[in-house]
Amino acid sequence: MLIKNAKVFRENGKFEDSDIFISGEYFTETSHGNDIFDASNCFAIPGLIDLHLHGCVKHDFSTADADGIRKMARYQAQNGITAICPTTMTLPEDQLAIACSHIAAHDDLESAAIVGIYLEGPFLSEKKVGAQNPAYLQNPDAKMVHRLQEKANGMIKLLAIAPEKEGAMELISALYGNVSCSIGHTTADYATAQKAFLSGAKQVTHLYNAMPPFHHRDPGVIGAAADFPDCYVELICDLVHVHPSVVRTTMRMFGDNRVVFISDSIMATGLVDGTYELGGLAVDVCGRVSHLAGSETIAGSVTNLMDCLRIAVTEIKIPLGSAVKCASVNPAKALGVFDKRGSIEPGKYADIVLLNEDLSTRAVFLRGTLLRS
Repeated sequence: MLIKNAKVFRENGKFEDSDIFISGEYFTETSHGNDIFDASNCFAIPGLIDLHLHGCVKHDFSTADADGIRKMARYQAQNGITAICPTTMTLPEDQLAIACSHIAAHDDLESAAIVGIYLEGPFLSEKKVGAQNPAYLQNPDAKMVHRLQEKANGMIKLLAIAPEKEGAMELISALYGNVSCSIGHTTADYATAQKAFLSGAKQVTHLYNAMPPFHHRDPGVIGAAADFPDCYVELICDLVHVHPSVVRTTMRMFGDNRVVFISDSIMATGLVDGTYELGGLAVDVCGRVSHLAGSETIAGSVTNLMDCLRIAVTEIKIPLGSAVKCASVNPAKALGVFDKRGSIEPGKYADIVLLNEDLSTRAVFLRGTLLRS
């Protein structure tokens, strides 16, 4: 297949007028087929990669069966999110084991590819529990992680952890090279966070949310992350979790090579306002905002990653090239899958989204097949 006349995204965040060649499931140097898709006046970007999402379309990865996982993954693909890292909640080990085995078993050619599993808990701070269930919090346990990894068939890629908890540093060191630890739901100060990064932590879970604020005499996790150049920081651009000015400041402070846009989406994503569930807790949804029922605690997001990208560009005024880096290149690198996903290059899966100039979706190609047009 030939996709011609597109403004093609490059890894450096620039766009260039170019043709795109696809053979089978992959981008290639040339194509010998007769299929031609005219992408005039379109931006061609790689399929987005959401490395932190809990659910959508009335299903949750922590509790869904095979059919629910398929419905969620298909919704993501239809919206141009072609690879995902399903994220579990703080739950008992037996429930997490079932969730990991169900996610690992998913295989559907019309769905977003599952490229990892993210354990958000249960090794989190009681003081920054957020929308997690405090009844299931516990101290870091390496044996538990290994048991879950067996159920996940080796697919656990990320683990959110509060580094101030007893045994956290030891677990971070033990998992280094196999599971990337992300500092989150934490009361850690600067020194503790710095020690966690030196021990092997590589990421920060939804920066600013569920952690102490950045202060000029007490910079905390945010300051430690800024000083550690090898870590990625997650950011939710839904106009609910982080103020637009803070998003712009974060992009200047960390640069578009280190920020990872995430959705943190819950089962209400793609649905109407109402009452839903997250980790066994009731959540009320109104517009873009989801709260734990009867409280002001924000409970995840109801905005998918493609809409987060649109918000970042059109409302927060982040350049399109930078936003695409944060939603495709950077999550691919953070998950260790950049050799096959995250940019439009020969040899990688032909996951591509064509956006009109107003950023509405013109077409989605999933592993070389036209999925939506």
